[in-house]
Amino acid sequence: MDWIEIFEILTYLLVVISLGLYLITNLQWYNYKIERVVLKHHKPHWHIIYFATPFVLYYILPTTYFAIYFYVFYLSSFILWNKKLDRPVVLTGRVKRFFLILFVTTISLIVLCLASNVCENLGLVLPLTIAYVASLILEKVLFLSYKEKAKKRLQTFRNLKSVAITASFGKTSIKNYLDQVLSKKYITYKTPRSVNTMAGILKDVNDDLPYNTQVYIAEAGARAKGDIDEITKFLEPQIAVIGSVGEQHIEYFKTLDNIIYTKMEILNSPRLQKGFVHESVPILEYPTIKKFPNSLHITMSNLDGIWFDLEVNGQIEHFYAPILGSFNAINLTAVILVSYELGMSIDEIKLALSELKPVSHRLELIKAGGKIILDDSFNGNLEGMLEGVNLASTYKGRKVIVTPGIVESTQAANITLAKAIERVFDLVIITGDLNKKIFEHEIKAKQVIFLKNKTELEATLAEYTHIGDLVLFANDAPNFI
Repeated sequence: MDWIEIFEILTYLLVVISLGLYLITNLQWYNYKIERVVLKHHKPHWHIIYFATPFVLYYILPTTYFAIYFYVFYLSSFILWNKKLDRPVVLTGRVKRFFLILFVTTISLIVLCLASNVCENLGLVLPLTIAYVASLILEKVLFLSYKEKAKKRLQTFRNLKSVAITASFGKTSIKNYLDQVLSKKYITYKTPRSVNTMAGILKDVNDDLPYNTQVYIAEAGARAKGDIDEITKFLEPQIAVIGSVGEQHIEYFKTLDNIIYTKMEILNSPRLQKGFVHESVPILEYPTIKKFPNSLHITMSNLDGIWFDLEVNGQIEHFYAPILGSFNAINLTAVILVSYELGMSIDEIKLALSELKPVSHRLELIKAGGKIILDDSFNGNLEGMLEGVNLASTYKGRKVIVTPGIVESTQAANITLAKAIERVFDLVIITGDLNKKIFEHEIKAKQVIFLKNKTELEATLAEYTHIGDLVLFANDAPNFI
């Protein structure tokens, strides 16, 4: 084997690995659903540049010309693309197993071709297909074994109370606030960060749920009918919460009715003792179902917190929480009702609420460099984002907003948001192209800056913001969106 053959084999290996890296990166972004990668991708031109073009040129160009294209043009641009990603591939066990299968398959094909002295037939379809299909089968087998192991582990917990929370938006906030309140009286544990899939919950139960936990709080998310039902049948929560339901993720469910019925799957728990359901869900009250927040009255909401009244057990009670956003009173209503149901007194709940810490990146007030920062970067729904705009409007000084708009929602929702922004802010910085046309059309009287890439944001803020400014970070979308 001469050096030319070695060079060609090395090039082939690098091409396969590059295409495999692009494939698994996109699969990880879209929850390993190939149909979403193909049909729902927000930047499909990336598929053409980083996958389809090298794939086709590998077959139609002579080896020498393809090598020039690959090393001079493709590989450099692909490396640069990866460096600019704000959400590069995370080397999870699943990703490592995919690359192991891909590498072993590719090396096996190379060995077979060398043994047969026919290396012209080395292709890209076979190793990528084998790696994808074999990985899919392996992960399904492992998933079932993890599920069985997690179910057995859950059964070893005596007197464990489980609370499952779902909503179109707000479920992570409800989970975090509920954990803070209940932890004043019980040993609690909540699913970390925004973990809300079946696979994430299984890993959490198997690896991290402490044996002394008295109350386990989990959030349940969905991208399709049956997702929440699967989580519910696994956890069998005694307490279920359905928060605000709206058109978030409408592109997956097609209709609001589909979203509502999917969220209601959380009430299918065979051990359900009490369900607390937001009034946006059209379900009648039963002995086990209580609607909220029908008796809620918000008395004041400002940059110091929220004050509100709520009827609990037939008595009007007054509450305060140092949390920003009047909409959070709805989330806290669910927290109060669940905490009361689980045995906390009203006084215990009031004290816990008064000591609440904000959830990171959800209307979190930060003072830095002489500027006031409202970090609402994890809030991606219209109601919450409008509340952030409303809070910013109470500030007397110059106001700046940084936002990509609303992701996975309707055009009408983004138009409403854009009109509200136009009324309040002196400087508008739009990140990404997703909602660019809407903001260009709706915001004309103010200074607007459009950033194609968030890597430009730090320099832009340094140049255009000043001491005394209020800067609202409203939603945050990875640059693949």
